[in-house]
Amino acid sequence: MTVFLEALSYVFTFEVLLTILAASALGVVLGAIPGLTAVMGVALLVPITFFMDPVPAISAIAALAAMAIFSGDIPGALLRIPGTPASAAYVDDAFAMTRAGQPERGLGLSMGAALVGGVMGILLLMFAAPLLARFATNFSSVEYFWLALLGLSCAAIVATGSALKGVLSLLFGLWVSFIGIDEVAGQARYTFGSYELMGGVSFIPAMIGMFALTEIIRNASRNHPPREAPPMGPVLTGLWSNLARRWKNLFRGGLTGALVGALPGAGADMAAWVAYAIAKRRSKTPEKFGKGHDEGLIEAGAANNGALSTAWVPTLVFGIPGDSITAIVIGVLYLKGLEPGPIIFVKTPELVYAIFIAFLLANLLLLPLGWMVIRISRHLLRVPQSLLMPIVLAACMVGSFAINNALFGVGVMLAFGFIGWLFEENGIPLAPAILGIVLGSMLEFNFVTSMLKSHGDPLIFVQRPIAAILALFVLAIWAAPVIGWIRRRKA
Repeated sequence: MTVFLEALSYVFTFEVLLTILAASALGVVLGAIPGLTAVMGVALLVPITFFMDPVPAISAIAALAAMAIFSGDIPGALLRIPGTPASAAYVDDAFAMTRAGQPERGLGLSMGAALVGGVMGILLLMFAAPLLARFATNFSSVEYFWLALLGLSCAAIVATGSALKGVLSLLFGLWVSFIGIDEVAGQARYTFGSYELMGGVSFIPAMIGMFALTEIIRNASRNHPPREAPPMGPVLTGLWSNLARRWKNLFRGGLTGALVGALPGAGADMAAWVAYAIAKRRSKTPEKFGKGHDEGLIEAGAANNGALSTAWVPTLVFGIPGDSITAIVIGVLYLKGLEPGPIIFVKTPELVYAIFIAFLLANLLLLPLGWMVIRISRHLLRVPQSLLMPIVLAACMVGSFAINNALFGVGVMLAFGFIGWLFEENGIPLAPAILGIVLGSMLEFNFVTSMLKSHGDPLIFVQRPIAAILALFVLAIWAAPVIGWIRRRKA
């Protein structure tokens, strides 16, 4: 109780509350503008968090992400341009409501579902994370090796449509993580004689490049003519009765999102598509899906924000990012001198609970801010990309330079932005590469440490019960696409 009260004292200060409100407002506006995503917004926010204490810095990221993920539904519902990959799961239903003259109904249901799903996810996060952290204090380098490998495997094989492209992306990320001085042997690797690369590739400029600059290049290469959004009616009229009527979809979507989001590398995108598929399979009227039906929209919308919350479970407990946003969060935690993992629950539990409370506040703010942005969404959609993108590019360059006050950071951002654009143009997902960069050093360090402990005996990786179970999980994930391929060949 003392820890919880101390966490409340951290959050309920003028500085933190104002930060949460400002980040929420920024996130809800960014997400509503086509071409600006939640991940891009978080990446651009990172340089600003340099000047903040840990609680407002992490709270700002959580608030911005929660808002931007919801408001990514707005361009999808009004213009059929999904703001996030997760929104694409139910964009046809939301846009069909708009064509039927009811844009406020689709957006209202999205907002209500996101609010309920987000609160369910954060409650599960508050309950599960401390228990898992207590359990994880017994983990050794062997268990962390398997956890890192599990996260990388999920990202490459489970969370993408093409396993081969996911593996290619993952290998690129691992290669980047190996650049610099080898911590064990002290040898330079893949530095190509560059002094700046001796310390490795700076994580934050790489993130800004792969998420923000990639979006800029993509928007510049595709000319979206301005489209006029329809007028908006009352958003809240009949909203709660409609949600109450679909309470099963709401609850199931929130639960599905929370469970899928807790998987390393899965994230909200996968959760929304899984929830939409479950809703259609369980529906008595599956033929109405994609034609303005509310079941799939509510269930996938709840899963979307539910997954966003529980993606913090593996991030905080094991130091393994649950999605792209939490991958950036790990970088910010290290910048603030905090090491994600079970030890953070022991050393600074009040800080962890403060983050939980801030996340809950951000989700509750979804109702007033979401209502406001829906009301003004027609005007936001009129902002020309030719005006917006140069401003975002300038923010990318300033943020990358501010990391080390060096132009090298800007060069890293530009290089990774171009690589990220090439990846996306060829259907190669970015998430496995990001996780490879984040987890590569963790994988290598725990592998080498375990081998040194066992004097080179590889059996150490399966001698402890939990390590053996994790090894079986990893093998099952690797075997799944092979079994699927064999079944398709026989069919």
